[in-house]
Formats: sequence, structure tokens, C-alpha cells
Amino acid sequence: MRIPLVCTLVFCIATIGQSQSLTSSPLLGKWVADIGRLPIPVEARPKSVTITFSEDDDGRLETSVEVVDASGSRMHAEGVTALDGTPAIATGNLEANASATTMPAENVLVMQLARDGVPASTRVYVVSDDEKSMVETSAYVGEDGQPVLRTNYFRRAD
Repeated sequence: MRIPLVCTLVFCIATIGQSQSLTSSPLLGKWVADIGRLPIPVEARPKSVTITFSEDDDGRLETSVEVVDASGSRMHAEGVTALDGTPAIATGNLEANASATTMPAENVLVMQLARDGVPASTRVYVVSDDEKSMVETSAYVGEDGQPVLRTNYFRRAD
């Protein structure tokens, strides 16, 4: 019983801080949310949500999010992060003004968001094996103080 636990801990410690190269990641590209599957009331749903992941000249992850709300107003948020968990500035986002990212696998991105030093949410993005769809799991604390998990579905747009 102890040997598997020790092996698991050693593996986790050994891989902390490792990041994958973005160049071959299926995460790169433009992703459009399946609005019909958003777990919020129909009247509160945005008209569209688009996330674009790209690589900058220094190998960092560029994230751009475009939301068109139900009234047609646009919100644009963006950030550039190293994949080593180093915090970086996020702009245009009501939820966060800082983010940190890591890629434990080529098709998995973990993103931590914070606002003014307070955790906002953790996002885990997983690209499907066929690279045509992506699932975002958002973990945060609800207004009632209880943990909340929300799943959003995206399809590749490019």
C-alpha cells in the first residue's frame, strides 16, 4: 500500500513545474463555446464566447477571450503566461487581473485566475483525442461559500 503512494508522490514532485511545448499542442487555435449547453439560464446566456490560444515569440501562451453578451455588448480579455505557473497580468476581465498556467500534458491546460490577490477560479481545458472539441471545467467558490464545478463545451473554429 505504501509503495504505490510513494511512487505517486515521487512522480508528482518530479513533474511539478514541467511544462509542455506549445508548438505541438492541440490546444492552439480558436475555440467557440456551445452556447446551447452552457449551464446557465437561457436569458442570461451570451450570444457567443470565443477563446483563442496561441504561442508568442518567447514560447509563452497567449490567451484571448471574446464574449458577446445577450445585449450584444462585447468584452475582450487577454493575457500572456509562461507555462511554469508564474503569475502574469490579465487585462479586460471582470473576474481576474492575474493568471498562471501550466500544461501537465500536451492536450491539457490548467489556468488559475485571481483578482487583486484573491483566488477567482481554476480552469482546466482538455482537448479531445480528435482535436475537434475541448471541455473547460471551471472550479470556484459560489456566493454561498460552497465549491462549484461548471463544465463548458467548445468546438474548434479553425
